[in-house]
Amino acid sequence: MDPLPLIDPFARPISYLRVSVTDRCDFRCTYCMAEHMQFLPRKDLLSLEDLDRLCSAFVGMGVRKLRITGGEPLVRRDILTFFRRISRHLESGALGELTLTTNGSQLARFAPDLAAMGVRRINVSLDTLREGRFAEITRWGRLAQVMEGIAAAKAAGIAVKINTVALKGFNEDELFELVAWCGGEGHDLTFIEVMPMGDMGEELRLDQYWPLSDLRARLGARFTLAETDETTGGPARYFRLAETGQRLGFITPLTHNFCESCNRVRVTCTGELFMCLGQEDAADLRAPLRAHPNDDAPLQAAIRAAIARKPKGHDFDYSRARVAGQMRRHMSHTGG
Repeated sequence: MDPLPLIDPFARPISYLRVSVTDRCDFRCTYCMAEHMQFLPRKDLLSLEDLDRLCSAFVGMGVRKLRITGGEPLVRRDILTFFRRISRHLESGALGELTLTTNGSQLARFAPDLAAMGVRRINVSLDTLREGRFAEITRWGRLAQVMEGIAAAKAAGIAVKINTVALKGFNEDELFELVAWCGGEGHDLTFIEVMPMGDMGEELRLDQYWPLSDLRARLGARFTLAETDETTGGPARYFRLAETGQRLGFITPLTHNFCESCNRVRVTCTGELFMCLGQEDAADLRAPLRAHPNDDAPLQAAIRAAIARKPKGHDFDYSRARVAGQMRRHMSHTGG
């Protein structure tokens, strides 16, 4: 293990790693991927052994929070084998949290095992509580299946945070319904601005964009929002509703970016390390992984060289009726 922590050029410690284990998903959410995606050949993906070794290298350099993403991570074959292996870092105390972001479709099957392996908290992506709308936004998803999965996670003792992408003209009229449902179920709720990721057309992105400044103003007309200093290690700013006590988060990469406190990097399922979600610069970690199967030093050196290039921030912008800083890669490629 390398004892020197990862520090970027702006003196930000890198303590949070998001790892995509697959680009595949059983949904086709309209803001995330195209309906007819060309997924990567299986040979291009990191093996579960590669993923374990890569994540372990980051843990050895000070990463304390590991989030598993996709695509949909739970559709990766034998994914529980990976969770079982990586959970040893929880048991040793080297890793503070092992978690995942999921669409919820497979949770009814996997929640008890995930809880047994040390997963205490998960994020579930859910943009609507209405069955017809859910089918529209996910194209292939079934709301009842997701609700069953969320209930299974709750029953297994896993805390659920709902992630809702704010979409103009789609779920605006469900704002208070979503807040009430999460409050009643005991789930935290985080709203996210839609990001210009994927080659889906500038007009669509502008049509979808609902700034959270407006959403928060609507909430503020009905509730008292008290800002807190609570954190879960990610980019969300958290508030409490004085009337209900529940916690709401806001992730605002466009109206108020969170780059100054960025503590995270992302690895794709092919071993590309992206130092910033909103920049194209990436480092190849698959090459040193496979070229040196018994020596982690080249992998560690590649990670350090990449962190030394981490930028100060991203350039997402929807102002002036255009989309600036748009990334051509889909969200499913980077894992969000």
